[in-house]
Amino acid sequence: MIEFTVFSRHRCHLCEDLMQQLIQLQQAHDFKITEINVDSSPQLIEQFGSLVPVVTCGDKPVCHYFLDQAAILQILKA
Repeated sequence: MIEFTVFSRHRCHLCEDLMQQLIQLQQAHDFKITEINVDSSPQLIEQFGSLVPVVTCGDKPVCHYFLDQAAILQILKA
């Protein structure tokens, strides 16, 4: 099963919006979502701090700030 990881922050409206859109997309497609709070690790803050929310699939970045639905669907079709 394909898994998308969302690197986010608490109280981040962009993060909340992106997660909501991704969950809606999940209702029509079979994939897993894992959410990780970047503030839980200094390394994650350094890597993603200014880009959140960030969506990755495996070790590849898919999108940041806003959900790129076309990119998500392309991965799901591959």
